[in-house]
Amino acid sequence: MYPNQIPLSQIVVGNNPRRFFDPAEMNELVSSVREKGVIQPILVRPLNDGFQVVAGGRRYAAAKQAHGDDYEIPVVVRDLTDAEAEELALIENVQRADMSPAEEAEAAAKILARCDGDREEAAKRLGWTRSTLDKRLALMNCAQPVRDALVERKIKLGHAELIAGLSKDKQEGVLNALLKAPELVSVAELKVQIQKLANALSAAIFDKTDCAGCPHNSGNQQALFGEAVDDGHCTNRDCWNTKTDQALEAKKESLKDEFPEVRIVRPGENFTVIKLVAEGATGVGEDQAQACRSCGKFGAAISAVPGKVGNVFRGLCFDAECNTQKVKAQQESTLAAAKAVAEKTVGEGATTSAASNAGSAGKSVQKAEKKQTEVQDSTRVKDYRVKVWRKALAKHLASNPQQNERVLIALAMAGEGRNISDKTVKTIFKALTQQDAPATGGPDAIYVLLAEASDEVVQKLIRTLAPSVAEGIDEYKLVALMKTLQVDLAAYWKLNDEYLNLLTKSEIEVIAEQVGIKEHLGKDFAKLMAGKKDEIVKKILTVDGFEYAGKLPGNMLYGKK
Repeated sequence: MYPNQIPLSQIVVGNNPRRFFDPAEMNELVSSVREKGVIQPILVRPLNDGFQVVAGGRRYAAAKQAHGDDYEIPVVVRDLTDAEAEELALIENVQRADMSPAEEAEAAAKILARCDGDREEAAKRLGWTRSTLDKRLALMNCAQPVRDALVERKIKLGHAELIAGLSKDKQEGVLNALLKAPELVSVAELKVQIQKLANALSAAIFDKTDCAGCPHNSGNQQALFGEAVDDGHCTNRDCWNTKTDQALEAKKESLKDEFPEVRIVRPGENFTVIKLVAEGATGVGEDQAQACRSCGKFGAAISAVPGKVGNVFRGLCFDAECNTQKVKAQQESTLAAAKAVAEKTVGEGATTSAASNAGSAGKSVQKAEKKQTEVQDSTRVKDYRVKVWRKALAKHLASNPQQNERVLIALAMAGEGRNISDKTVKTIFKALTQQDAPATGGPDAIYVLLAEASDEVVQKLIRTLAPSVAEGIDEYKLVALMKTLQVDLAAYWKLNDEYLNLLTKSEIEVIAEQVGIKEHLGKDFAKLMAGKKDEIVKKILTVDGFEYAGKLPGNMLYGKK
């Protein structure tokens, strides 16, 4: 049971999403706390030998200034993970009316990442409308000095929203002009000036043929008004946005054969994607990085950020939380391996060279990596492999009479008899007897037919019962049964075009490496992968001298998680 009040000396500050506190407002809060104390409890979590502030950082700071470290502040204590603490801190602060829109934008971007880019879910968690969320996220395209100016109330929200539409190389110039002006220009005045910088036709990623004679092309407005807004700019934002979105979608479609995940990344979505790296402080390790390339969350991003619109960024991970966990696991693995080598060296009298120790540590790390490599397979691969597993179990039971009978009894005793497929049994019955089972009616009508059947037919039908259950049994029970029976999947399945056509080029490359095709082809493999996907599939399945039998990709194994 945790206390309701804790001395400030036992509490440390956490990660506060708020970066700016109005000095006058803070002085008022300190005065109030000095006179009346802290009335509303702050939220803290246990951390090490004390507690950490999750929400209520201003009250904590005011209490410390007003009363010192011995003051016992009212608290609500909750056991929270790092991720849970960060999310609660973000949401609690966003819901306070005095938070800057720029700080709200930064918090919203992090919440969006936790929702895997789902804007509807992020808006729901924040208690906002979708429109409010979109407007705040757009502010994330503002350069840091612009966001800082908004946080410090040097410019207004409308100013920042207009500047966010510019590429970042132009933003600081506009901001400096605003701040140096004798009087802050109005949002309406800035809008007129921004139109001279936005939507330059030279930066368009769509076909500009129709723009040549368009009245919204600033270059054509000279003839109409005598003075153009600016040469070569589009003044019809709706048309510009529509054509840009169409071009982005077309580029996204062109990349779908290459990567499992392709996203158009807009301002504010910077936390939903991370560059996948193997080495370094943010690396997941060589083996894990290789496995990640076949993950359903691996892919490419197409930028919809002003100044970078249409740029493609490859080799990305779209599960930032998973990536963080893998990086942490790699760091722990590296430290554990280095420690083990150091202890072994000391035990052996420290006679080996530093270079040898480093090599040993590297090997230990590689072993640790192989144990912890994981990926998230795409839904299409998951559905396909479960279908293959079901067929493999059915064929295995059909060809193993002794296991068949015992499995049938085990299924009945486990209450799985309900999953016997009447369709399968009826199909086999017709194949054996050339008769149709009654479409309707109870077991009495079917018994009349079976009474006339030979013992051989009855025995064959009995042997179809256990295999037919494979069609309907729950997946986890299916896998458990296959493990128990030690079903050899390689005896019932091999690499084929149906499977490979489900994959993207990046996934196919990983599979080719796993089964040994990449090593078999050597330098010729890069040439093979340079073609279109349909050509790659054909060549992968017809490699001269390669033995396909018994080669199973990692994402088809039924023993995987």
